[in-house]
Amino acid sequence: MLNVVLFGPPGAGKGTQSEKLLNKYELVHLSTGDIFRFNIKNNTELGQLAKTYMDDGKLVPDEVTIKMLEAEVNKYNNPNGFIFDGFPRTIDQAKALDTFLEKLNSEIGVMLALDVPEEELKSRLKQRALTSGRPDDANDDVIQNRINIYKNETLPLKDYYSNQNKYTEVYGIGTVEEVFFRLCEALDGIKV
Repeated sequence: MLNVVLFGPPGAGKGTQSEKLLNKYELVHLSTGDIFRFNIKNNTELGQLAKTYMDDGKLVPDEVTIKMLEAEVNKYNNPNGFIFDGFPRTIDQAKALDTFLEKLNSEIGVMLALDVPEEELKSRLKQRALTSGRPDDANDDVIQNRINIYKNETLPLKDYYSNQNKYTEVYGIGTVEEVFFRLCEALDGIKV
């Protein structure tokens, strides 16, 4: 089973590239945002619990998030693997994911990190604001805050996966196809 964490700052192209990777490698896309919305919309027990935290403006605890993720993973019989999108975001979440995958006799195979300079990220997010209807992508302060949160909270995962020899940085500048080719080269090098 090939399990991939697609990693990078806001605007790096994770959404665009994950769709292409899903199709080529026949992986299952697990987006924590989608999982949260599904559980809340369908009023599941975990969705209700998550909503209580969200309604109070608090982060949903890792144990609730991982339980939702576990329930989603367990829906699939013999998948080729998963692309984890939006998770893990912290070292504690990465450790919880490792523990869960161990129970399935599996593990994260690679963290593919899209490397894109900050000025390019800002440019891409502003461009995306024009086409996606996401006003948060047009606000300079919001963009900078999202990049800062990524640097302070999520970037430490680089060391976590590097220490396991599972971190691969991929140059994220070029056409969609050029970046996709680089990602495929990296994945083909570790594919089991």
